[in-house]
Amino acid sequence: MDLMEYQAKELFARHDVPVTLGRVIEDPADAADAARELGGRVVVKAQVLTGGRGKAGGVKLAATPDEAVARAGEILGMDIKGHTVRRVLIAPAADIAEEYYFSLLVDRANREYLCIASTEGGVEIEEIARSNPDAIAKIPIDPAAGVDEGKAAEIVAAAGFPAGSSTVVRRLWDVFLAEDASLVEVNPLVKLADGSLEALDGKVTLDDNASYRHPEHASYGDQTAADPLEAEAHAKGLNYVKLDGSVGIIGNGAGLVMSTLDVVAYAGEQYGGVKPANFLDIGGGASAEVMANGLGIILSDPQVRSVFVNVFGGITACDAVSNGIVQALALLGDQADKPLVVRLDGNNVDEGRKILAKANHPLVTVADTMDDAAALAAQKGA
Repeated sequence: MDLMEYQAKELFARHDVPVTLGRVIEDPADAADAARELGGRVVVKAQVLTGGRGKAGGVKLAATPDEAVARAGEILGMDIKGHTVRRVLIAPAADIAEEYYFSLLVDRANREYLCIASTEGGVEIEEIARSNPDAIAKIPIDPAAGVDEGKAAEIVAAAGFPAGSSTVVRRLWDVFLAEDASLVEVNPLVKLADGSLEALDGKVTLDDNASYRHPEHASYGDQTAADPLEAEAHAKGLNYVKLDGSVGIIGNGAGLVMSTLDVVAYAGEQYGGVKPANFLDIGGGASAEVMANGLGIILSDPQVRSVFVNVFGGITACDAVSNGIVQALALLGDQADKPLVVRLDGNNVDEGRKILAKANHPLVTVADTMDDAAALAAQKGA
């Protein structure tokens, strides 16, 4: 579960991370009172579950309460990457001296946690990685040891944070560990003019698998703020996550789908930076209905230009998957209007390829290898 900024800050405050909570409003008229309560000069920030709010015009400074009303009116109702802004956070303008980046996340590949930190905050971490990769520190964290005083000092030194930052680092670790988060990100973590640190923004992803330990987390759910495609997929029992690329991804098994995302992103570098449009794991049962639901969700995404179906036949054999694809395309009819690249391997792969060859659907191309399929999907998605 992803949290909005104001929710992340509420979580931070419970663990004594220095934050200013501000006030959340849904009606522009309420912005004046909120601004007066907060000192007059405020920042009006869209509360949506996506990045890039500033670039989209969803973060604006207001010098007076009347101006706060105007800025709130401009932001409320905006569409930011498919998310409608239904509430804004009114926060006092901060006297910022320096901006940093800080995050804690699960490093599944190395079976450990990872801290990523930089003295160049306030911009997307991807931009920092492109423009000045040496400014990013990556510090592995042993899950058994966590972040004690020594590890916090190591993080501060590696990142180049000011002396005294260790306390904030340890408190953010408390958030990560105690709340069963898979991501805690602060961008920017700022040093104010008086030398103190404050989490000026916050992004938190909570692990749904640990929700039974945190019944209070249920209050953070907001179906009106969810991506509409994700909401539709969830209603159909699909394991789907919307991304920002143009190549739709369907696979069976989370590991295979994650690998597919990486391979498509790598192949897409040759075609102007084409990226995956989603994560969709159909699991072990690739029936026609499941495949039709998955394809229907992906094809309804206006950003998608091509679809990569990557399946390794195991319990569900490749011939069953192929029949599912053929039947799904028939069920979708005119809704299926974008090219599909299919890669099959594993149990009954020859039979599966024969079924697709016999169907000879004009949208379907079968590739022999995962790399070939990724390159073809990226080319068609450019």
